Amino acid sequence: MFAGCPCILQVLYLEFISQFKTKGGSQLKEYCSNLTKEDCRHQSGSFIACDKVHFRRIIAPHTDMNLGDCSFLDTCRHTKTCKYVHYELDQTPDAPIIMGSANLAPPKELKPQRAEYCSEVELGEPQWINCDIRSFRVDILGKFGVIMADPPWDIHMELPYGTMADDEMRNLNVPALQTDGLIFLWVTGRAMELGRECLELWGYERVEEIIWVKTNQLQRIIRTGRTGHWLNHSKEHCLVGIKGNPEVNRNIDTDVVVAEVRETSRKPDEMYPMLERISPRTRKLELFARMHNTHAGWLSLGNQLNGVRLVDEGLRARFKAAYPDVEVQPLSPIRASAADTESNVSQIRAPSAGAEQYGKTSPTPPGYASVVKPVVLNAEAAA
Repeated sequence: MFAGCPCILQVLYLEFISQFKTKGGSQLKEYCSNLTKEDCRHQSGSFIACDKVHFRRIIAPHTDMNLGDCSFLDTCRHTKTCKYVHYELDQTPDAPIIMGSANLAPPKELKPQRAEYCSEVELGEPQWINCDIRSFRVDILGKFGVIMADPPWDIHMELPYGTMADDEMRNLNVPALQTDGLIFLWVTGRAMELGRECLELWGYERVEEIIWVKTNQLQRIIRTGRTGHWLNHSKEHCLVGIKGNPEVNRNIDTDVVVAEVRETSRKPDEMYPMLERISPRTRKLELFARMHNTHAGWLSLGNQLNGVRLVDEGLRARFKAAYPDVEVQPLSPIRASAADTESNVSQIRAPSAGAEQYGKTSPTPPGYASVVKPVVLNAEAAA
């Protein structure tokens, strides 16, 4: 009927498709690969984000940015408590950032800093004190969020640095070091029972136990060796205790560490980043440490360390008040980088009274002096 009239067919077709056309034009928009407007502006070098769809991070008081994005994102059923990062559509109008604008929102009030949290200086530098832990004034150190200890248990083994008696372990002044936090106590053999007893005496509740599966150079499980009375020991245990109400990240790591065996009593390096993930930005203390244990963000105590090195001004002041005759390195507190003070390292003396009873100092590197003089503690320290 409409033969020879293509214009009529075209009009009918346009009327037909107009009935199904989206009102106001297409609403489909592409997502920006940079995710947030801040990242979009940074990547493009512009003051205004592109016109694609962006998201905004939901940062709640319990969110820990170090953990990254939540795997479930908007389907997460625990957004009120989940510590991972979540997102929502960013529908705020994008305006250019003007430096010095008077219309900027007031800064958010910061939460009061807890005693066990690190300063920026402490986070970036390792610190250590050569001392006899049994008599050292631990009350001057402050509070810590994490303590890790590898004691020289008296388990009838011939260790090159000796052992400590059971009563000496029970009487260590660990309670003075922590109000809210976690302790990681390495045990083996019969020391497992003594370790649990010490945790209870020190005021901790044992909540977990980490297993270190030992491997050899070929990354195979060690099946023969010199440890163990009945079976060869291919693992070590680390008891985990909790005290108070610490802010920690749960369920982000496993309780099994598979790592190669190295020097006698040296523990896996994997422990340090694990504890950082569990308790980020907190002050961390290692007891019975050696020089290979020193890490940025950690304070190490032990009689096999080389002198005294403290970079936190408050801790330096308290240490000098308690031990005025002991020289502390660096000679002035670090404010830039460790390289700036390496040339200032000189002779060091350390409060290590009786250290020879359970330890032996390691070889002294250039620029450091070994222990040369015991420190007589006052009545308060002896108590």
